[in-house]
Amino acid sequence: MDLSIIGQLAAILTSALWTLNSLLFTTAGKKIGAISVNAYRIIAAVVFLCITHIIIFGNIIPYATYDQWLWIGASGIIGLGIGDFGLFAAFVIIGPRRSLLTMSLSPLFAAIFAYLILNETLTELAIIGMIITIMGILIVIIEKEAKSDEEKLSKKQKIWGICLALIGAIGQGTGAVFAKKGIYIDTNIILNPLSATLIRMVIAAIFIWACVLIAGKLPELQKAIKDKDGIKSTIAGAFLGPFIGVTFSMMAVTFTEVGVAQTLMSLMPVMIIPIIYIIYKQKTSIRGIIGALIAISGVAILFLI
Repeated sequence: MDLSIIGQLAAILTSALWTLNSLLFTTAGKKIGAISVNAYRIIAAVVFLCITHIIIFGNIIPYATYDQWLWIGASGIIGLGIGDFGLFAAFVIIGPRRSLLTMSLSPLFAAIFAYLILNETLTELAIIGMIITIMGILIVIIEKEAKSDEEKLSKKQKIWGICLALIGAIGQGTGAVFAKKGIYIDTNIILNPLSATLIRMVIAAIFIWACVLIAGKLPELQKAIKDKDGIKSTIAGAFLGPFIGVTFSMMAVTFTEVGVAQTLMSLMPVMIIPIIYIIYKQKTSIRGIIGALIAISGVAILFLI
């Protein structure tokens, strides 16, 4: 099978996992707060990854060059530390659907930085596919905004929440580019996706917990760990997202263009439609279904490249 197809399939699977992940972290965030979610889920993910790395490769520390640690570690700080905090905070303030609307911009940031840092250029057909996919995503989200049962928010809440989600979009897009730069910076040692994910998580964990200590938020985390339901949702989300999901995302950016991978990893707004119907019994209108079909058409174009 073509490696680019493997990368694209990994990106779509990532999107599916992150869709479930968004619901779990939204639930957890409302119980224990975005800071606690970000801090505890990164620790859980590091534990999962270390165990898996030992089982598969027989060691806990990935063998990588200094430059690889530098670039991939930076991607962890940007994407998992800063970016994910913005996203989790947005989940709590404006909900998963509004947050995912803003997050659909991440492929644009990924494509821009991939061009500047990796010299990756996209074909006209790839650009068309990305635009169509993003249009479909936006149609779905806008439709759900109008029809959803979410509580009404003030203008200040919406602006603040969207700004936080935008931080998430920028962090996710640029973080993916930095990760790919690190994976391929030394042609003699091209890292496997699992090792790259572990490096990202370890550096992100150090950054997040350093910020927690500096900001004096440790008492908040000590209080949060007593909330069993919140912690359970956080650990479950860590398993699906930072552990399995991020590993597949590293496969995606390794084997296909970052812009294409990030577009396919931004299908959460479409995938969430059947999930919210099953869980919350919320139906989607014809316009929402049309938006989903448009997004899928864009994905099909990307696979035909």
